[in-house]
Amino acid sequence: MRKLLCLFISVFTLMSCTISYKFNGASVDYTKTKTISITEFPIRAQLVYAPLGVSFNEGLKDIYTRQTKLNFVNINGDISLEGEITNYDLTPQAVKQDAYASETRLTISVKVRYVNQASPDQDFDRTFSAYRDFSSTELLSNVQDQLIEEIVTELTESIFNATLANW
Repeated sequence: MRKLLCLFISVFTLMSCTISYKFNGASVDYTKTKTISITEFPIRAQLVYAPLGVSFNEGLKDIYTRQTKLNFVNINGDISLEGEITNYDLTPQAVKQDAYASETRLTISVKVRYVNQASPDQDFDRTFSAYRDFSSTELLSNVQDQLIEEIVTELTESIFNATLANW
């Protein structure tokens, strides 16, 4: 009975344990790089959803605040990010036999200009895109905020990784 109990506890313990690794730390030489400036990214897309601008700009600042010790300055940071939201687009996906789409894709693209005063060879001008699909039976207004939250998280993590996560 005792062996059975030990076996049960061992199996239960092993089944409930998971190991998770998240590589999102910054590789910053804080002796050379102390400040960061992030300008507001305006929406330059043809289709405009105003809350997207606030959500993206706050999300971008938040990820650098949480994952670095850099001090924010308004202009001329040791590292600077600027750019614009260039695309906010809906496209039909998964067209059915009756020629109607069963899903719609929301795509957001952001153009980023990154300047690193300490390492100019790392500077870039690049566009980042992310998307989410949703059922065409849903109204965009019902799912838009949740989709934007997910897309902004993906975009800001991609931008952070491209700029400071050199692993």
